[in-house]
Amino acid sequence: MAKIVLSTMGSLGDLHPMIALGLELRARGHSVVINSWEGYAEKIGLLGFNFVPLRPTIDPDDREFIKKAMDGREGSATVIREMVLPYLDEMYEDLKAACVGADAMVTGELLYVAKSLHELTGIKWITTTLSPLTLFSFHDPGIYPGASFMEYLRPLPVGFHKAFFKLARLSIRNWFEPYKVFRRRLGLDPDHDPVFFGKFSEQCHLAMFSRAFAAPQPDWPQQTVQTGFCFYDGQEDEGKMPDGLQEFLDRGEAPIVFTLGSAAVMDARNFFDESAKAAAKLGRRAVLLYGRDNDPPKGLTDEVVGYEYAPFSRVFPRAACVVHQGGVGTTGQVLRAGVPHLIMPYGHDQLDNAMRCRRIGVGEVINRDSYSADRAENMLGEILSNPKYAKNAAEKCAVIESERGAEAACDAIEKTLQ
Repeated sequence: MAKIVLSTMGSLGDLHPMIALGLELRARGHSVVINSWEGYAEKIGLLGFNFVPLRPTIDPDDREFIKKAMDGREGSATVIREMVLPYLDEMYEDLKAACVGADAMVTGELLYVAKSLHELTGIKWITTTLSPLTLFSFHDPGIYPGASFMEYLRPLPVGFHKAFFKLARLSIRNWFEPYKVFRRRLGLDPDHDPVFFGKFSEQCHLAMFSRAFAAPQPDWPQQTVQTGFCFYDGQEDEGKMPDGLQEFLDRGEAPIVFTLGSAAVMDARNFFDESAKAAAKLGRRAVLLYGRDNDPPKGLTDEVVGYEYAPFSRVFPRAACVVHQGGVGTTGQVLRAGVPHLIMPYGHDQLDNAMRCRRIGVGEVINRDSYSADRAENMLGEILSNPKYAKNAAEKCAVIESERGAEAACDAIEKTLQ
């Protein structure tokens, strides 16, 4: 059996799919090492995996940084320019340490140093994509943060999208000088693109999302294997069902569930207070998952209840609708549950995920800056009264359940090892 390193950085939405792979690989007899932020060490320890920390030492609970990183316009730039590029040497050393004696490494989006380690050591390398946006298809163009107007330009020819993307890349070309310096220090060709089209392993690339969400495209890398979503929601470590929630779900009609995932929840503004008001105005039961270390929202009652956290796979299938931030992990769980969405995107891939959900007819999109009880009431009233949303959601759910995401991904990893 093989030793396999799973390396990622980011929110739980980035970590949980790797844990899903780790659990499946371990069940097949492989030795698994998880390489991620020090703040996740306890969580990984509860699962019994070997853990090697990955710098920079970002606290997943650092609210001020998370606010900057989740900004709708500048969040992605903040992550790349402040969290990744200044720490390439440290990241390389930590990934290298994790890979001692390993047969393969499976890396997430921001592991820009992985290509260099692969070139210098020959270790087998599998790359991953969690959301369609970062495959940068011109046949299925994404909606980038702060560029909602692109939704109206999607029908334009492929040539337009290539030209637009080229201009966008040129506008940020000066960002990557630290990466070129890093590559030169290692004696490698500095003319390499770690962010866009040079980030894919030539051996195997895993598109870890469902065909029900985004279909394969002719300009994806040839070595791409689309696996379906790889689900994990913390139930085997700290993610227990809170006291009283199961009883609440069992005793009445399906509630509306409001959540902002694990990162956006640190900059919730008045989302939960307004959501409680919206539920009351609709006369609907509701569950507000308002986040650890946050104060309970105003307006909680016996029928509008709040909890810090609950496993999504236990709650979403019992919902009438889920209102969320559009992170791909949360989006995948709602699609798997087969219920409608109302999505309030922040940054990164969230706007694109939200627009895709609207396009496939399973939900609607609400602007973060205009989120209010009245507006949420109106949009939720339409979603809950129109049967097309629930019908479409049920159809997508059936596709997702058939895909066996983690198993398919591990099949591809094992094939690469052979």
